[in-house]
Amino acid sequence: MTPRYTPYLTLPDIHPQPVAIAFDSPPIVTDTGLLGLRDLDVNLGYLADLARRLPDPRSQEYVTHTTEQILVQQIYQILADYPDCNDADALRSDPLFQVLAGVDPRPDRPLASGSTLARFQYAFTRRQCDLPEEDRPAFAEMYRARSERIRIVNEFLVDTFIRTRPKPLAYVIVDMDPTDDPAHGRQALTGYHGYYQQHQYFPLLVFDGDSGFPLAAWLRPGTAAAACGSIDVLAEIVAALRRAWPDVLILVRGDSGMAGPEMYEFCESQGLLYAFGYASNAVLQRRTERALWELELYYRFYGYRDPHVQRFEVIEDYQAGSWSRPRRIVCKVECTPQGSQRRFVVTNLSGDPRGIYRGFYVERGEVPEQPLDELKNGLDLSRLSACGFRANAYRLLLHVVAYGLVVLLREAAVGVPEVATATVNTLRARLWKVGAWVEEKAGCICFHVAQAWPGRDLWQRVQAAVATFAAALPGRATAGVGVPQVVGN
Repeated sequence: MTPRYTPYLTLPDIHPQPVAIAFDSPPIVTDTGLLGLRDLDVNLGYLADLARRLPDPRSQEYVTHTTEQILVQQIYQILADYPDCNDADALRSDPLFQVLAGVDPRPDRPLASGSTLARFQYAFTRRQCDLPEEDRPAFAEMYRARSERIRIVNEFLVDTFIRTRPKPLAYVIVDMDPTDDPAHGRQALTGYHGYYQQHQYFPLLVFDGDSGFPLAAWLRPGTAAAACGSIDVLAEIVAALRRAWPDVLILVRGDSGMAGPEMYEFCESQGLLYAFGYASNAVLQRRTERALWELELYYRFYGYRDPHVQRFEVIEDYQAGSWSRPRRIVCKVECTPQGSQRRFVVTNLSGDPRGIYRGFYVERGEVPEQPLDELKNGLDLSRLSACGFRANAYRLLLHVVAYGLVVLLREAAVGVPEVATATVNTLRARLWKVGAWVEEKAGCICFHVAQAWPGRDLWQRVQAAVATFAAALPGRATAGVGVPQVVGN
C-alpha cells in the first residue's frame, strides 16, 4: 500500500532545522474552560429560563436553530470575546460551541450563521413572504416581539436575582447609573452628547449593590437626560422585590444625574431610603463656607500630619425652589495638596453624616463602577453595531445577561479566593481560554486538555464549588446537578 503523506508547509529560515506546519491534527478548541460555566448555567436553568420567555415569530416547523441554541451561542461568544454576530461564521463549526449549544460536534451540524443571529435579534421571519410587506400580519408580530423582548429580559434579570439568593434578603441596595456607549455609525436614535463630546447611546443600568448582579439595562437615545425613565425602571424593580420579599428594606443610590424632585418624591412615597449626589450651588456654598474656612485653617497648620483632611456637615432644612419640602443634605468638606472641595449628597437616611457618606454613598464607587468597567472592557458592551434601536437594546441586554452569569459564577465560587473577586478578563485568561483536542469515543465527547495546564487545580476547585452551590439553591434546575464525575480512560 502506498503510504499517505500529509502535505507540510515548510518554513526553512526561522530555525537551524527546517520547521514545518501540517494541518492534520484532530479538532482543537481554545475555550474549553467555558464548559464549567455552562455546567452552572444548565444546573441553574439560567439561559433555558430566558429562552422559554423570549417571543419568537419564526415558523417553528421550519426552525433549524432553536431559541435556546441561538441564545447560548451568542452569550458564550460574548464570554469568549467574540462579541459580533459575524464571529459566528468562524465559530459555528467549532466543536466546543456546538457542545455548549447541545449540538453534536460534527461538521454537518453547524450552529447559526452570523446572518441568522442578526435576523434573530431583529425578530425577523420569512413567514408570509409571498405577500406584499404591507399585507403581512407577521410584520406586526415582529415589531411586537422586538419590544417585548426588552421588557422580558429586564424582568428575567430581577427574577433570576431573586431566585438565586440562598435565603430571603433583609435589604437590597439598588445602584443606578447611566453610561455612555459610543455610536459605530448612523444608528437609530444615537445623538451627540455635549458632556461626553461624542455621538452615542446613553443606556441606564441598575445593579444590586452587594453582589453586583444586574437588575436592569435599558438603552436610551444619545441625547436623553441622565434620569430619563429612571423612576419607571426603579418602580418595576421595587415591585418585583416586594412581591418576593414583602418586608425587604430597599435602599437606592445614584449620582447627581439621577437626582431630582420626582425621584425623591417617588422614593419617599414608596418607603425607600436613598442617597443621591447633589450639584453644588451658591446657597450650599454659603452655608458650608465657615466649615471650609475652619478646615483650611487647620490644614494650613497641621496638614503635614495628614495630607487629606475631611470634615462632614449636615444641613437639615435645605429646600430647593422646585422641592415640595425641605430635605437633608450631607456635605463632605475636604482639603488636599491639590486644593479644597465640597461634595453634597441629598438623603433621607438619618444618623452620622460620615457613615452616610463614606459607609454608604461612596461605596457605589465599587458598584456600579466595577460592573460597568467589566461590561465595557471585558464583555465589549459598546459593540452595539446594529442599525435598529430595538435590535441594539436587545444586544445590550445579551451582554448584561452574560455578565449576570459571571456574577453567579463568582457567588458560587465565593470560597475560592482566586475567583471570588476576579474580573472577566482574569477569568477568561485563567479559566476559560484553554486549548484541547476533541474526541468522541464510547458514547462520550472528551476534551483532552494538556496535563501540565497551570489552571487545572483551580478549575477543579471551582467546579466542586459550583456543584455545591447549584445543589443548595431552592430554585435550581433539577437535571444534572451533582459533583463532577471523573471518567477513566
